[in-house]
Amino acid sequence: MSITPADFFADSPLGLRVYERVLEIVSAPDVTVRASRSQVKLARRRGFAYLWLPGRYLRDPAAEVVLSIALPDRLASPRFKEVVHPSPAVWLHHLEIRSIADVDAEVAGWLNEASTCAA
Repeated sequence: MSITPADFFADSPLGLRVYERVLEIVSAPDVTVRASRSQVKLARRRGFAYLWLPGRYLRDPAAEVVLSIALPDRLASPRFKEVVHPSPAVWLHHLEIRSIADVDAEVAGWLNEASTCAA
């Protein structure tokens, strides 16, 4: 049984709105979306944006949704909850989303850069 983004975000109206907004920002013919039990991944040649619900894993999450953005370089912004370096070519920037307004022009710029780098 395959999972759709709507299935993944069934208990999170904010999560679904954030997903739809991210998809609007990075819309390109070659962007693919894959939902699993743990996340929704947007990819081109490789993954560049991941949405997940920390409430499924943490007892008292600070935000309903986390948007993780994969870039080749570390971005310095106090907006990121955490930045990790899972492989030599990727820095993963975790952004807590508390409202749709958090997906603003700055985040759109990061998403577009990540999408371009993943092509």
